[in-house]
Amino acid sequence: MESNLTPSSGQDSTTNSQSTRSKIDPAWEHVSEERYANGRKALICLYCKKITKGGGIHRMKQHLAGVKGDIGPCKSVPPDVKFRMENSLQEFVNSKKAAQEAYECRNPYGPNVSQFEGDGAEGEEEVQQMQSPMAANSGKRKKSTVDKYFAPRNTQGAQPSMRSVLAGKEAIWRADMAVGRFFYDACIPTNAVNSFYFKPMLDAISAIGPGYKGPNYHQLRVNLLKDAKKEVQLLVDSYRAIWAKVGCTIMGDGWTDNRQRTLINFLVYCPEGISFVKSVDASDIVKDATNLFQLFDEVIEWVGPLNVVHMVTANYVAAGRLISQKHKHINWSPCAAHCLNLIFKDIGKMDHVAELVRRASKVTIFVYNHVALLSWLRKREGWTEILRPGATRFATTFIALKSLHDHKHDLQALVTSKFFVDSRYSKDYKSQVAVSIILDNRFWNDCLIVVNLMSPLMRLLRIVDCDERPSMGYVYEGMYRVRLGIKKLFNYNKRLYKPYTEIIKQRWDQQLKKSIHSAAYWLNPCFQYDQENFCNKPNVIGGVMDVIDQKVLKGKLETMNEMKLFRDRLGSFGRDLLILHVKYFNLCTTFAKVSHSNIEPNRIVFWMFYNKKRIYDPIDYACIDETDFWVVDDDQPAELDVEELENLLYEEGSIPINEVEGSSSHIG
Repeated sequence: MESNLTPSSGQDSTTNSQSTRSKIDPAWEHVSEERYANGRKALICLYCKKITKGGGIHRMKQHLAGVKGDIGPCKSVPPDVKFRMENSLQEFVNSKKAAQEAYECRNPYGPNVSQFEGDGAEGEEEVQQMQSPMAANSGKRKKSTVDKYFAPRNTQGAQPSMRSVLAGKEAIWRADMAVGRFFYDACIPTNAVNSFYFKPMLDAISAIGPGYKGPNYHQLRVNLLKDAKKEVQLLVDSYRAIWAKVGCTIMGDGWTDNRQRTLINFLVYCPEGISFVKSVDASDIVKDATNLFQLFDEVIEWVGPLNVVHMVTANYVAAGRLISQKHKHINWSPCAAHCLNLIFKDIGKMDHVAELVRRASKVTIFVYNHVALLSWLRKREGWTEILRPGATRFATTFIALKSLHDHKHDLQALVTSKFFVDSRYSKDYKSQVAVSIILDNRFWNDCLIVVNLMSPLMRLLRIVDCDERPSMGYVYEGMYRVRLGIKKLFNYNKRLYKPYTEIIKQRWDQQLKKSIHSAAYWLNPCFQYDQENFCNKPNVIGGVMDVIDQKVLKGKLETMNEMKLFRDRLGSFGRDLLILHVKYFNLCTTFAKVSHSNIEPNRIVFWMFYNKKRIYDPIDYACIDETDFWVVDDDQPAELDVEELENLLYEEGSIPINEVEGSSSHIG
């Protein structure tokens, strides 16, 4: 056999020797390559002289490492060579495994959808075809000018690629399930998909393509968090230019956590958006006006005193007065939503309302303390859970009354059912008290009256607590319409409505009403250009003058001249575009009233189109004085008709009358 071999290694064949030495695999140092006369190659072990005619250098490496299987082990190989060959084989296995994992990562849902012409990941083929000869010779690929006419694949609403369009339903399902499993495993709320950053995240991943591993735990916790903080800081810095240009409002939101600590969150509002400043534990200074003032003043100095136009806090009157004394140009006012919440609290303390809430609480406790009764109710068609009052939001007391009233028929059906009558619950004394309340129609009528009584306040609370649009210009008119709605409910009977309007008026006059509210009302074109209903009382124009005199630092005469142009619709204020804009906001009353009626929605749209009189305004101030509760769906019929409600209102003893001395009586 050896006579048939032609030596191809050694000193007589320099070319082949150089080729052999140029091989990078470490096994070539221990193997010689020979060639048959017919041109076939053979590998010879330098230690045991074993000849192998197939399998290549990998099989000889197994021979040297002593791996049994494809070839017998070498018995003469030195231990150090054997160890090196074993390590080399292990590295080969690891690299092959890594390549397989990379392939599975690039194709997690099976083989890729076929690539189509014109569907490159970044449009590479098209760009290469459009390159000039000079660009091709330079070795650097430049983007074609055509690219600027087309949005990238990861742009929201961009034309999808052929690959994504032709992806099978199964592939799409697998991708969706991968996202779903992540949400379910990490217990992420499903409404996280509504995040502003969810779609851009998916688009950024798809732009990179297969193989993207995502950030690890450390990157999310440290590096990326630092980068996100820098982004937020740059955003806040960009807001500073807006603060200096148009001014801003500082908001101090005080609240109490589960550990009974008084925390104050400071935020800055401007037309571009709201930015968070800091959160302070004010438990030890919340009762000290001087320390609170120093805390607020520190935030004002950080924002820039000349940039601040308005400051809103929960109810720190003394500290607010100190702020106004130091910074003459800054308007301070308490939070309107907080003041309305206190009005709800005051009305809830009235004897007849407190008694009504106490009886309603007995019914709710009776239902939710008995699992069997609650299970029976939950089986009824259309059943929803009864809302219960919150610990700090006093408005929830009246929302809970409305919720309980909505369940009137279900509760009455329960206590008159054979299931309840034959059960042991009907024999219990507390249950009998709850049953007597549920079967008392006077109780349900009182609930409806109180709920309708609170509906104007509820509507105003929705406006001032809304984030969609600034509501400062609607507070003055809103408080007027709240009292007007209550007066209309009692048919302008002063003896009946005065106990409630006095509470509202007292909070408005002593706490909430500020000159800035009068100025905002006067400068609101919705009211200024509605001459029929505009309020020309002296306190309105007086509030405007106070704001200009005390808060405008320079150019007071120019401000007065511009206000005159605004009032008389002269100059730019007389343009047709402005008049059309004002009509857009002023023409919401009729539509709002129609939307609260029983007219079908398609008839409302038809009526709006042909009459062109009303357009919906997100700040629905025109319906504040409506006395149908805002939680009620529009298509639900009222429990009481107008005549029956009036009879209940004027029935002797149905509504308590608070005398001058402050005495009150209960509802029946």
